[in-house]
This record gives sequence, structure tokens and C-alpha cells, in this order.
Amino acid sequence: MSTAAAIPQSRPLSDSEVEGPVLKKPRLDKEILVEEKAATPDALETVLKEDSEVVVPLEDAQPRHGKVAKHKKKKRKEPPLPEPCSAADVLYQEIRALLGEDVVDEVTKSGGAFQPPFEYGEELVVKIENIGSGGSGIALAPQEKGPWAVVVPFALSGETARVRIVKSDRMHSIATPLEILTKNAELRNDSRVQCKYFGSCGGCQYQMLSGETQLNLKRDVIIRAFKIYSKLPESSVPEIGSTVESPLVYAYRTKITPHFERPPKWAKKNEVKPGEQPPWLKIGFNMTSSNSTMDIEECPISTPILNERYKSDRKDIIQNIFSYKKGVSLMYRDSLDPSFDAEKMMSPPIDKLSEAFTRHVCITDQKGSAREMVGDYLFEYNAGGFFQNNNSVLPLLVDYVRDLISTMEYPATSGHPTHLVDTYCGAGLFAISLASAFNKVAGIELSQSSIKSAKRNAKLNSIPDEKISFLSGEAQNIFAAVKDFPADKTVVVIDPPRKGCDDLFLKQLLQFRPSTVVYISCNVHTQARDVGVIVRETEKDDEGRRYKLESLRGFDLFPQTAHVESAALLRLY
Repeated sequence: MSTAAAIPQSRPLSDSEVEGPVLKKPRLDKEILVEEKAATPDALETVLKEDSEVVVPLEDAQPRHGKVAKHKKKKRKEPPLPEPCSAADVLYQEIRALLGEDVVDEVTKSGGAFQPPFEYGEELVVKIENIGSGGSGIALAPQEKGPWAVVVPFALSGETARVRIVKSDRMHSIATPLEILTKNAELRNDSRVQCKYFGSCGGCQYQMLSGETQLNLKRDVIIRAFKIYSKLPESSVPEIGSTVESPLVYAYRTKITPHFERPPKWAKKNEVKPGEQPPWLKIGFNMTSSNSTMDIEECPISTPILNERYKSDRKDIIQNIFSYKKGVSLMYRDSLDPSFDAEKMMSPPIDKLSEAFTRHVCITDQKGSAREMVGDYLFEYNAGGFFQNNNSVLPLLVDYVRDLISTMEYPATSGHPTHLVDTYCGAGLFAISLASAFNKVAGIELSQSSIKSAKRNAKLNSIPDEKISFLSGEAQNIFAAVKDFPADKTVVVIDPPRKGCDDLFLKQLLQFRPSTVVYISCNVHTQARDVGVIVRETEKDDEGRRYKLESLRGFDLFPQTAHVESAALLRLY
């Protein structure tokens, strides 16, 4: 590959397609405060119009009766509260818990929620009180500064750190750690770190921690999520099991999306030696707490096949950087080699030791086809679409869900469920993997391309049409596609995007009222919110019509990061 045109180009994925911790460049934040602009010289130049200018009629601008007219500047409106269950909201709720809800409300009422007690670049020493759900340490500001929090990435509970303020927001400032003065020797072991960019790159937060500590922290995230967002009494939330460990803790990530910007307007091609990377060219991932791109040659949590192709493409990008007129987001997907005939691969006798099942390639076309084995099942899907990014732990998740359903006690009146509905089914992961336990299975999905992939996958895995079907469910009437399924003998699997389920979906789910609901989530905070709605909306219904949260457990799909996914089981009682 020797030309820029050979480098695959894609734009950032939509929110609904993002899987797990975001390593690509995010959208620019529109809620940049005036104070932040003034305090941070390199901040984005985004200011609400009413903050900088007041427009008045021409005649009102003229002096009257010899006096100079005075015009009041409109009072700047504070940005609205963060979207519930968003990362910003989770942090805000944790800050409220640390500072005290009454204290935060009082400061907000007095207009001080966006008045940081620090200047940009100010240095200070703080003690970390706890670790937030996003993986950063949260400290109290020095007492003389008043009620305010300081968020310090890569700092651990009990540690004392010298930090520099780089950004401020509602009731908190974000600081870069300059030096850990007092380390938490029980948790921190910096010799565990396997990436030279750890501490600067925003992709990982936990490389200095043991696997056990990471799993415990992720369990704590689920506990806090249900405490804050489910609005359920403690007695309604079962004991949360230990987080299921990933078989691979490095070299596991099967999809990455590095990015780079076009040359700046002032850059001159004749000033850059051929093949030499200019200092302004950064190809990689976002720096922590920043929209700036960090130049990174490889990512140790990504699979070797991805790093190999990424390194090769970097050379071509550097060689041809002046041919790019726009910034680019790349995509790399680890896949079984799709050149092998899938039908022959899955025709008995199946030889899983053959090259067709062991040879991996890197797919760079987001419209191309990718292929993975999950347990005994083969899945093909659009490479740029949704599929879990850690194949090593997927069989454990699927087996866990299967065991939950098969071992649970069911009422004698209905018996063991015979029907399965897989909502947000994508390429059919759960519908196909769980099909053997049911008489009838339906996958429901809004995306036509996903339905097409799911139907093909059912055929590849020899599941007959009379047993399984994949249907396009309209948002306003999604369960109409399975109206002939007996609700009392049906299990519904929910595996939504990060935003969770909307009110319309939950309303239809409660109308359908299946005997069992399994909710798989990549965002435990929206999961807690939705599960809380399901339980609270039915708590006063008749016997056999109320939902109870039976079990809840996390899965570590993204080791070395603060991200955790979870599986919840609800059933009627």
C-alpha cells in the first residue's frame, strides 16, 4: 500500500453504534462555559451568543435628554443539568454525594455552581477521597476554597497528589496529576503498566491495578448505579455477584478507531522531509480529559492483527499526509478470514482447527463483512456496525444468560419458557446462541442491514426458518411482530445501546408482560434506570404480574478500563 487513497477512511460512529469505552475522537462539547473560556487559553471558542452581545433597537441606542443610555447585559443562563445517566451526570451525582446534596443545592441556588475557586494552571495538593465510576479519583478542594471537588485521573483513594487545574465545570475542576506524593501501596503497582502512554492516553484508567481490584471496582460501579438511578429500595436489589473476569486482559480488543487531522493551513510540504513525521501530525487516540489527539503507534489492549495493520498504515499516512483535505477516523476490525466459504466451514464435519477458523485478518472497510466464532456459532456482520469488542469473554456472557434462564424456577401453571424474543438483536448473537433452549425464537431489530445479517447467520448455524425469524419491529409497536407468542412462556432479552430503552419501548414491554426479562447492558446506569421503571411500574399489580429483580452481575468486557457491562434478570411473581 503506497498511496493515501489506499488508507481506509471513515467518520466517527453514531452514539448508537459506539461499543464500550470510546477510543476515537468524540464530538466537540457544545456546553463550554464563559468562565472556562477565560480560564483556559486553549479552550474551544464556543460561547453562548447572549454572553457576548446584547442586540438593542437603533433608536434605543441613542442618548436621550443629554444622558448616556445604559443598557443592561442579559444575565447568562447556566447550562442545563447533564442528561440523566450520561457520563457527566454520573460524575455530578458522585460529586453531590461527596460534597453533600444540601451543600451543592445551596451553592447552585446562590449562583456559584460554575464559579471555580481556582485559576487555570493553578497548582495545589489534594487528597483523593474515592474513585468515581469513570475511573478518576475525586478529591475535596482545600477547605479555604469552599465546597468544591477536584477530579484527578489516574489517582487512587487515599492518595495525596500535587495537581494542576486544567478545566472547570459544574461544582468541580479537572486536574492533571503532576506527582503522586503519597501512594496507595495496597492498590497501586506501577510495574503492572504495559503501555508507555498510560497516564496520558484517555483509553485506559486501571493498568496500575491488579485484576482483582479492577473487578471489585466495577462491582462497586454497579452498586452505585442502582443506588442512584433505579430508585428502588435496597431490599429490592439482590446481592450483586463478583464481576466475571475476561480470559484476556490485554490484546483482547477486536475493534479500534484511531484518528488524525488534516495538515494545518500554515504547514508547507517542502518543509517536511519525505517519510518524516511532522511534529504537528498526531495519529492515535484522545488524551485524557481533552479533545486533543495523542500520537500513539500501537495499543496493547488491541489484538496483534490490528496493531500490525495500524503500524503499516501509519507509515502511508505520514508519507501522504498532504493529500488529506479533511480529518480522518480510521477503523480496524479483527475478523476471521472472510475469504473462506462460510457454508463449507459450518458443514459437518466441522474442523475448528482448520485455517478457516484460526486465520485472522484486519478488516478496514466499515462497509465490509467481518466474521467471528462465539462458542459453537459463527457470526457475520457489517464491520462498521455493532458487535462486541472482546470475543474472549462473549462465550462466558452467553453461557451465563443461558444458565440463568434454564436453572430458574418457574410457576407450575406456565412451566419452563418455550419462546424467546431478542430485542435490539443486531446480528442475532443471543437469538442464535440461545435458540437450542426454545421451541420458537424471534429477533427484533430496526436496522434492515442487521436483520439481513441475522437471517444469514441463522442459516449458517443450521437453525431452521420454522424455529427462528428476524423481524423489523416498528418503534411504535415493536411487540406486534410477536403477538402470537404466549407471554407467560416467553423470555425477552434486551440488549440496547448506551442510551438504554426509551419510554415507549418500556411501555410496550410492560403491556406484553413476558414471564422473564434478561437485560444486558453496556451502560449500567441506564440499565439501573430502566430496571427501576419496570419494577416500580408493576409493584402494585396482581400476583403473577409484578416484576422482581432476581439477579445482577457485571462482566469485564474491557479490562484495564473503568468500563463494566452487566446482566440483570427479572421475572414475574
